[in-house]
Amino acid sequence: MQVLSNDRIKELEKLAARARHEVVKNVHIAQSGHVGGPLSCIDVLIYLYFEHLNIDPKKPDWDQRDRFILSKGHSAIALYAVMSLRGYFPIEELATFDAINSRMQAHPDMTVTPGLDMSSGSLGQGLSAGVGMALGAKYLGKDFHTFVMIGDGESQEGQIWEAAWAASRYRVGNLTAIVDNNKLQYCLWPEKAPGEPMSGFTAKFQAFGWHTQEIDGHDLSQIHAAVSQARRVEDKPTVIIANTVKGKGISFMEDRCAWHARVPSEDELMQAMQELGV
Repeated sequence: MQVLSNDRIKELEKLAARARHEVVKNVHIAQSGHVGGPLSCIDVLIYLYFEHLNIDPKKPDWDQRDRFILSKGHSAIALYAVMSLRGYFPIEELATFDAINSRMQAHPDMTVTPGLDMSSGSLGQGLSAGVGMALGAKYLGKDFHTFVMIGDGESQEGQIWEAAWAASRYRVGNLTAIVDNNKLQYCLWPEKAPGEPMSGFTAKFQAFGWHTQEIDGHDLSQIHAAVSQARRVEDKPTVIIANTVKGKGISFMEDRCAWHARVPSEDELMQAMQELGV
């Protein structure tokens, strides 16, 4: 496996800072949306779209492309920011986020936004779709790999574990799930405020027969190593538990449950821009 150079890591970090800026700015413009969860998953998205996925923004429907599903669909603004930087649509279009008739809907809609492989938003459903895509590739003899990003809170849904069983049962080695494990969710458990929505991901997925890895989801070198290894596993699906920080990159948002879906004020937006250095 070829390691990422320090120069390449710096380039990706700059792109991640730019994407975080676009998330906060355009949620402010829309006066609606989520920020905490989008900020926690940016580094993984930047790595996938700029370093790993076999894709072509000019041919979003190319049948040999790798597939990516954002199962935690409420973090759509993060995906839109990364895809716009990658060239799927003009970055200026992000300013229409969550507006009527916009292609940048609050949750991903594959029928209107180019480059999306699955509509999502009803939590728990994305992994099932990913299993179907991976099985379809095996059946048709295609080489593409399917990636699904799921949330830790979303993993309370039973459908996630039904899909985990099916993926192992059919040995879909061309499927990788990535858990954005930021350990905060909007609906708090009564005995903990805030409470960790799920724990023990490694043991749970191993019990279902998956190949498992656990990493720092903000360390690009670790992301690179884990995704590269997942690509080489052929006899079982892989899950990468990416330990992240909700609100990552902006000091007053980090690890704060209140920023799950809070809209930043003008002053907070200015402070965020200064901290991101964009």
